Amino acid sequence: MRIATLVGAVGVLAVLALIGWSQQRRLLYFPEPSPGSPPSGWREVTLVTNDRLELTAWQTVDEPEGPLVIIFPGNAGNRAGRVALGDALAARGFGVLLVEYRGYGGNPGHPTEAGLAEDAATAARFARSVAPGRPIVYYGESLGAAVAVGLAMDMPPAALILGSPFTSVVDVGRHHYPWAPAFLFRDSYPSLARVEAGGLDGVPVLVTAGSADTVVPFEQSRAIADASGAEWYEVPGVDHNDPAIRSAPTLLDRFVEFIDRALGGAS
Repeated sequence: MRIATLVGAVGVLAVLALIGWSQQRRLLYFPEPSPGSPPSGWREVTLVTNDRLELTAWQTVDEPEGPLVIIFPGNAGNRAGRVALGDALAARGFGVLLVEYRGYGGNPGHPTEAGLAEDAATAARFARSVAPGRPIVYYGESLGAAVAVGLAMDMPPAALILGSPFTSVVDVGRHHYPWAPAFLFRDSYPSLARVEAGGLDGVPVLVTAGSADTVVPFEQSRAIADASGAEWYEVPGVDHNDPAIRSAPTLLDRFVEFIDRALGGAS
């Protein structure tokens, strides 16, 4: 009787684990449909990945001679939610490319860690083709910070800004669900391990985080900053999805100052 009970319990746990593993990506990626036509000051561009997906993105119409900033968004929404940040950067003299991942914003495909890495590399190749000789800066927020870290290892930018980065998806998951075993996480985004292995050596890095972040533990962002030797900027009292974490004027000023230092005054 006890053996039968044990076997039954193991069977139930196995089924629950299988469900959790198969549905994990639905708990990680929250895409929204197409935002429609680009707003004033932006144009739609098409990026073709190596696996032949045609991804739409938005690029600023007026391209200055200075740096081009590629914005890698977090795990929710679509490119419309990053226009305010893009406009603020454009107003400060930067060209901007708003990336839209596969499965997001009306794009074909389904988001995965490998897929987003390919999308990011495609965006970087596009940026280099349309801005030859100009410095390329990566800005990644939350999940996008992990995407940007992975990209920077193979295609180093002139400067890298990481907003609310986490050490890994597994670490964030275990923070919120301590019972969850590591094998349930199909996509891991091991940013801290990549940084500790020297993935960002030679790349100027700025890490920003809100002190009241309830999604990504503040300590994880700090760990990324410490491991990468990054400049650090804390936004007091701000949570993960508060608008101020991306578009507060003082934060944007810090972005500009950092990029200017990283490029030796070239911006």
